[in-house]
Amino acid sequence: LEAKSLSSKILKIVSSLSVSPLALGLYTVNAIYGDTITMPCPLEVPDGLMFGKWKYEMPNGSPVFIAFRSSTKKNVQYDDVPDYKDRLSLSENYTLSIKNARISDEKRFVCMLVTEDDVSEEPTIVRVFKQPSQPEILHQANLLETEKLQMLGECVSRDSYPEGNVTWYKNGRVLHPVDDVVVINLQKIVDRTTGLFTMTSSLQYMPTKEDLNAKFSCIVTYFGPSGQKTMQSEPVVFDVHYPTEKVTIQVLPQSSTIKEGDNITLKCSGNGNPPPQEFLFYIPGETEGIRSSDTYVMTDVRRNATGEYKCSLTDKSMMDSTTITVHYLDLQLTPSGEVTKQIGEALPVSCTISSSRNATVFWIKDNTRMQTSPSFSSLQYQDAGNYVCETTLQEVEGLRKRQTLKLIVEGKPQIKMTKKTNTNKMSKTIICHVEGFPKPAVQWTVTGSGSIVNKTEETKYVNGKFSSKIVIAPEENVTLTCIAENELERTVTSMNVSANDNSEKVNDQAKLIVGIVVGLLLVALIAGVVYWLYVKKSKTASKHVDKDLGNIEENKKLEENNHKSET
Repeated sequence: LEAKSLSSKILKIVSSLSVSPLALGLYTVNAIYGDTITMPCPLEVPDGLMFGKWKYEMPNGSPVFIAFRSSTKKNVQYDDVPDYKDRLSLSENYTLSIKNARISDEKRFVCMLVTEDDVSEEPTIVRVFKQPSQPEILHQANLLETEKLQMLGECVSRDSYPEGNVTWYKNGRVLHPVDDVVVINLQKIVDRTTGLFTMTSSLQYMPTKEDLNAKFSCIVTYFGPSGQKTMQSEPVVFDVHYPTEKVTIQVLPQSSTIKEGDNITLKCSGNGNPPPQEFLFYIPGETEGIRSSDTYVMTDVRRNATGEYKCSLTDKSMMDSTTITVHYLDLQLTPSGEVTKQIGEALPVSCTISSSRNATVFWIKDNTRMQTSPSFSSLQYQDAGNYVCETTLQEVEGLRKRQTLKLIVEGKPQIKMTKKTNTNKMSKTIICHVEGFPKPAVQWTVTGSGSIVNKTEETKYVNGKFSSKIVIAPEENVTLTCIAENELERTVTSMNVSANDNSEKVNDQAKLIVGIVVGLLLVALIAGVVYWLYVKKSKTASKHVDKDLGNIEENKKLEENNHKSET
């Protein structure tokens, strides 16, 4: 009874007042969906306060009271309003709290403070916000085809309040609607139970081949307590199919040069997606194409493989070509192998080159590079050796040829003997100089009495020459014989060696005197001939002088006669 009388008293006081709630200003409380709404009473608590009360206004403006608190008895009462059952809490300072905020709580609430003489009211606007779920692209197309408008997918973002907006992006740029190219349709559906919105934006798109690997995404724009916000979906990539517009042929490995013996692979490719899997390969000399996968392998190619190669699609609609040059290098050495010649003979040598480019040729003898090509008009022992003619193509890696000539120069043994008296005047050194190939074997024989001071010694065999020497102290005149023998012949040469150095000197002096006498006789003979020639020439000259003198006398007489006649 007391509460009813109090309520009727409040209604009378309110009706007697002409205070507009808007005159005191509006307060707004922003709340998150599902959280607790806290609304402080905007009014200051007056002296003599009897009680406070909260209400909300219906859309038609009629009030609905929901909470009451007496300032004297300190008791709190909540009205029987189903939407707010067990959700309300009114504190001593008349702050109203509403648990588990709903979209339906978005209303105009009013705080009322009542005294004996006055009723004060101040409205509060409640706004509820709900962040949507992260947008996701559903019902994605398995693949996209160029020149065809098709459904790419749907961007869906659920449970938003207030309603949001959806924007499509490609590679980070906004997709704007374009007739028959970009078609966007946005639907917003509200759940009647919760009041939350679900936004669904479908995208129809006509792709180009540049859209291969393009990233498509969508962004939902929504409002929260602090203002406008955005949330982006995970990007998606679509396989874009488009026809082949160009065919390309390649030679693998990608080397600038190909040489005989190489293995090469022709690879044909089309720029469509998916790429063609089969092609026709056209080989020089073949009129029909060879059907194969995207590769055609040729092993151990020869120079006749040089030419133009082509490939095309199986319908022959597109074609590409490339030219292959197979480099080669031939070398012919004449003669080659092992050749045996006699000393003094001539040997023509030629190294002939045939190549796809200018080749470099050089000769090597016994592992030493020669400055000029070998030429043998008269073979000598030093000409023997191992010759190599080698050629390369510098632009073609690994293309190198060589042939060898092993030249053997044979000769019969040739001997020359020399001797010298040693400083001790007691012994003599006899040297046998030997030439020949194969190397001759040397033997010495001594005829006469004498002691051999040193046994025979041989020098190193170089270029078919060596020497053998023996040191002997003769007791009487002796004969030394040098015998040189190889597979071709046996040669023997002897030398007489005197035991007495003086006799050798006397003999030498006698030989010198004989030579001088012979020389003097020759000089006398030459002088006589010169004198005879001189006498003969002198007589001839005197005759010419007498004749000239006679002519002079006659000229004088003629001049005298001419002078007399003029007088």
